[in-house]
Amino acid sequence: MIITWYTCAMRTPRATRPRLLAACLAAGALLLTACSGHPRPQGAAPVPTGPAPSATATASPTPTARPTGAADPALKPFYGQQITWAGCPDDPRAKKTDTSAMQCGKLHVPLDYAHPEADAIDVALLRLPAAKPEQRIGSLVVNPGGPGESGVDMVLFGADRFKGALHDRFDVVGFDPRGVGGSAPVNCLDDKDRDALNSTDEPQDPQARQADRAKRAADFAAACQARSGKLLPFVGTRNTARDLDVMREALGDRKLNYLGISYGTYLGSLYAEEFPANTGRLVLDGAVDPAADKLDQSVNQAAGFEKSLERFAVDCVRNHADDCPLGNSPDQAAKKAADFLDGLREHPLTAKDGRRLTSDLGWTGAISYLYGDETTAWQQLRWSLGWAMARGKGDFLLASADNYNGRDDKGHYTTLEDAGRAIRCADSAPPAPSAERIQQVLGQLHEQAPLVSKGTSAEDYSTPSCAAWPYRTTETPHAVRAEGSAPILVVGTTGDPATPYAAAESLAKGFASATLLTREGEGHGAFGKDNGCIDAALEAYLVNGVPPAAGTRCAR
Repeated sequence: MIITWYTCAMRTPRATRPRLLAACLAAGALLLTACSGHPRPQGAAPVPTGPAPSATATASPTPTARPTGAADPALKPFYGQQITWAGCPDDPRAKKTDTSAMQCGKLHVPLDYAHPEADAIDVALLRLPAAKPEQRIGSLVVNPGGPGESGVDMVLFGADRFKGALHDRFDVVGFDPRGVGGSAPVNCLDDKDRDALNSTDEPQDPQARQADRAKRAADFAAACQARSGKLLPFVGTRNTARDLDVMREALGDRKLNYLGISYGTYLGSLYAEEFPANTGRLVLDGAVDPAADKLDQSVNQAAGFEKSLERFAVDCVRNHADDCPLGNSPDQAAKKAADFLDGLREHPLTAKDGRRLTSDLGWTGAISYLYGDETTAWQQLRWSLGWAMARGKGDFLLASADNYNGRDDKGHYTTLEDAGRAIRCADSAPPAPSAERIQQVLGQLHEQAPLVSKGTSAEDYSTPSCAAWPYRTTETPHAVRAEGSAPILVVGTTGDPATPYAAAESLAKGFASATLLTREGEGHGAFGKDNGCIDAALEAYLVNGVPPAAGTRCAR
């Protein structure tokens, strides 16, 4: 499995392939954030290309150089808007979902906050009104991560996660960030090209792989420029944070109450930095550290998945011998799984639909399960590996990879991967590191994640994945202090492979006012993991404004 993961830290590892890694990558880096942060419908429907920015905002005074929110005269038409809520349109994916209480709407925001009179876009919203309106506190805005994940889908398919006091007291509001889903989506590759990219293993020769990646990165950037060029400079997270403040005002909330998971913690951090006085109760779960060095971050993430794979494999052998395909040696179990997934390069499996389970897709499917906890997700991984290793059938691993990649059973893709790359390049595009730095990182990577990083070489770091991008960002890693914000709640999980626990510790320490809540266990994020201690702490903070005591730890 050849990785090369470096750059920001947003989505999950695209298994072996840096160029597909849904995280902040540069040179094919693996950085992530929220793959399994919320329920995703099996077989996501294709998202329409949607209108590009439409110039519908009325001409207004020239804004300040740095938009200041509602106080900026040029932005008042946006802050003063009223959202029209109506029943949500029929969604074929939601046939088994009760949507009767849900409402959909659109938020009008500037494409470019520096020139709001030029073009505007619509942000898709879905609201689940408070179950007890007489006790309503306000809105709870949620983001599931990615970048590229749909907040509309998070509420549409995960409403049960908010049952109880959160649903009783809040209007739960999901939204698709700009460039995603129903919000002026970025579109680059068609379904056929995306299938070809996802199902083709990279060359094993380092020089050939380097050339292959450079060509694919250039082709991808050209495709994005051709189809969505007008959007690309404006899909960065800082602009989405500004959209959040417009949303807060349009929802009628004096302060923003927010739950962000994985990449959603980065969005929440930038919101607190931009609008500290407007922060209400912010929960940042599965933290991305905005100050982290991207190469160090990628090593930590690779090590996180390596450890998670090892713990899964040991549990498989010791506690589930009846359905574990990894032999009877705890010390060799993880290697056996990795060897099988690597071996798919030479011996791919054929699924019922005739598609092949390649090594890249096999790793993607396996790692996707590691976002979950040690009960359901690990059980599914045991079965999927057993089905593939013992029976030669790759259907379940392939289905897991498809779900992770945003592909439905008809071969249609959502905007997840296109939007994710565009947002990552708008947020962070570090240059290629020096030869000395590359050797340092390779040493750490091979020491801490030998199975996950097998085959990674210096050439994999030589061409950042955003090098050919038509837009150059000015964003750089930095600590977010957010002086003047309300107390923020950061949540970290000790066995989180995608955003390792140390990032939550660092993020909490960086804020002027924050508390760290710890979940002891496996998987990415703590929200929705059926941990009574975590649920009670989140409810006390969001509903009553009472953060947990410093040092609170919630056991499995």
